[in-house]
Amino acid sequence: MTNITISSKGWVVIPADLRKKYNLKPGKRVNVVDYGGVLAILPLMDDPIEDSTGMLEAESSLTRNLLEERSLERSRERR
Repeated sequence: MTNITISSKGWVVIPADLRKKYNLKPGKRVNVVDYGGVLAILPLMDDPIEDSTGMLEAESSLTRNLLEERSLERSRERR
């Protein structure tokens, strides 16, 4: 955990190791979100479409798994 101090203008300095870890460079835009007692700084995506491509890809298809399971159930019921 890192402690920081808020300036009289409301500014905060994000420590260098966290800026590097999250690729926060001068001019990078962020959102500040109030989670009801917890403030979070969330980096905005530079290109939301490009940056989110592939985020939901999985190694296996849940739909395919469900269809296979239903097929197995049907074959068990026929016995």
